[in-house]
Amino acid sequence: MEKVITFGEIMLRLSPPGKLRFSQADSFDIIYGGGESNVAVSLANYGIPVEFVTRLPENDIGKCAMMEMRKRGVGTQHIAWGGQRLGIYFLETGAVSRGSKVIYDRAHSAISTIEKGTIDWEKVFDGAQWFHWTGITPALSQGAADVCLEAIQAANDLDVTVSTDLNYRAKLWNYGKEPGEVMPELVEGCDIILGNEEDAEKHFGIHPASVDVTQGESVEAEAYRSTCQQLMERFPRARKVITTLRGSISASHNSWSGVLYNGDEFLEAPTYQITHIVDRVGGGDSFMGGLIYGLLTYETDRQALDFAVAASCLKHTIYGDANLSTVEEVENLMEGDASGRVSR
Repeated sequence: MEKVITFGEIMLRLSPPGKLRFSQADSFDIIYGGGESNVAVSLANYGIPVEFVTRLPENDIGKCAMMEMRKRGVGTQHIAWGGQRLGIYFLETGAVSRGSKVIYDRAHSAISTIEKGTIDWEKVFDGAQWFHWTGITPALSQGAADVCLEAIQAANDLDVTVSTDLNYRAKLWNYGKEPGEVMPELVEGCDIILGNEEDAEKHFGIHPASVDVTQGESVEAEAYRSTCQQLMERFPRARKVITTLRGSISASHNSWSGVLYNGDEFLEAPTYQITHIVDRVGGGDSFMGGLIYGLLTYETDRQALDFAVAASCLKHTIYGDANLSTVEEVENLMEGDASGRVSR
């Protein structure tokens, strides 16, 4: 199997132990993670050859981030070295009616100061079949957006499948550009688009009717059919548009599903009730990793969608940014085994 390439920022995550608040913490737990690196870890865990491309500062912390990728079986040969620092984010984990909080400390990070020409994309895509990026990267800086576009155009020229997770982050668009000025040109080069209702609205002014994610205990899949159709009409290169469906009963209890539109069929996955969330950070990334694996491995879109939803359901039970579930564990859940029994 040819390899998958992901491109984006990996950060140092600092979290108070357990569910302590920031004001209660006298120590922080350390994890490395980021949208595209999380996808890479999922794929490596499923046995897919994968390379993570980023820019890291040439210091001990940057090297630790690289070693975390290597430990998980992710290739790092195309990492560019330079810049001043690794980005950081602080996470306060919520519980019940108290939501989680994220504080970013990633200004002037190594990847935010990247420039066109830093990465030899033709070399990176040699032997590659898939390229994945997210809307987080072009939100960091004009340089990061330029390099992202450079990568997408190179992938298009080399017939490499391109996927994106739109991933709108309001706190990141701070360099003078609005998402609507940057994202459309990037998404025009994509074959597979993943995004929720907020992503579609904030980036392109597209939204489903009568959906309020802050109210109600379930999300009606049919409400998103028009969103998927509008995205495909707006971006005709896209072959599939996928949306995750999260119903937030509380910070500890979510319902979880997804839909996929391929131009002909509108497919809905089973809905899971995740009643005791361990860590929801990286839930969308684990969905994307599962989706890429499914589309590369299974015969039907339905199987791929079901695998993605089951994989991301399991991620909510795993501490940290990345999904460490195996293919066997995901397929067992797909087949209905949600018992959580001890494997002896």
